[in-house]
Amino acid sequence: MVTFYDVAHYFEERPETASRPGSVTLVLPDLHLKLETDSGVFSPERVDQGTRILLETVPPPPAEGDLLDLGCGYGPIALTMASRAPGATVWAVDVNRRSVELCARNARAAALDKVRSVHVDEVPPEIRYRTIWSNPAIRIGKAALHEMLTRWLSRLTPDGVAYLVVQKHLGSDSLQRWLNEQGWPTTRTASRSSYRVLQVQARPGEPDR
Repeated sequence: MVTFYDVAHYFEERPETASRPGSVTLVLPDLHLKLETDSGVFSPERVDQGTRILLETVPPPPAEGDLLDLGCGYGPIALTMASRAPGATVWAVDVNRRSVELCARNARAAALDKVRSVHVDEVPPEIRYRTIWSNPAIRIGKAALHEMLTRWLSRLTPDGVAYLVVQKHLGSDSLQRWLNEQGWPTTRTASRSSYRVLQVQARPGEPDR
């Protein structure tokens, strides 16, 4: 049986799937959140395993500055970042406008007022990020994935670092090789249940525009 988890491409800007509101619970050692979800967004029936592994293994985010959740969905990563770094501004970005709206509502419900949930094309161009956390949309295809990562990793501060969680069978090892070939020093920091967490450092010599 096809569930509303499977119906729509979550990386479409305006999902055609009819709204079917729901909710999920995110439970971490330091955090317990109830999050509003809907059809047409990524993993609306549960916080997916990759996201959970990322949140359980990454080091604490910088205490201040601008942080980025790339592909925010309904907000489990962004809200965790904001909870762990209340002095930082967390930019939660997505191409899916339904996701952006859900993330904004979930941030308000959790009283996390430093989450900025916006469409990817609405981020001020001058913003640079001290860290990026992401469960990237691998299924958009390799060319689009590489374009997306190039766009956002290039906006790391010189001492910035990104953490990406990718399934092995969806190309985590080849992505790690590609990132290194493009000049972003990349290492694997965690491996669990076929998922890899990749640490990506800012490209040496990248201008801090």
